[in-house]
Amino acid sequence: MSLYDGWQEMMKDTETEEFARFWNTYIATEKEAYRKILSDISIKYCGTAADLAKGFGMSEEIFAGFLDGINTSLITPIEVEAVESDTQLNLDIDFEKLFFNMHEAKADWLYNLKEWNGVLSEEKRREITKSYRLSKQFINNSPKVGPNDPCPCGSGKKYKKCCGRAQN
Repeated sequence: MSLYDGWQEMMKDTETEEFARFWNTYIATEKEAYRKILSDISIKYCGTAADLAKGFGMSEEIFAGFLDGINTSLITPIEVEAVESDTQLNLDIDFEKLFFNMHEAKADWLYNLKEWNGVLSEEKRREITKSYRLSKQFINNSPKVGPNDPCPCGSGKKYKKCCGRAQN
């Protein structure tokens, strides 16, 4: 069983109180890992999965879950499902993408960390937050159908005599 399979096994039974306690512990662990990463971005996190997990104070299975979360923010993504204890990893993080993805995950406990102050300027963080919000807006670009236009359903009738009739 891969480390990721172990993580997936932990994610079962999400409705139990035990899972809620586990998840709260995971969030606290994840928060500390990101604090460590953001406090000194010059550190390169390379090594085996086992060594990196130990360095972050996580079990290897929980580290696989952490990898699953950070993977979309890596310059070179990892095939998380194939990671084993002895797999060599290089966590080359794109910090702007990480900040955006933390918004995407609705992880306010992460994108509000004070350690971001030393990584991205407040202006850059606002710009990324705005970009995230704009990416979630629905923009209706479909042309407005007038009452005398052909009906978009393809009947050949005017819109007002076909599908538009129900609106009048």
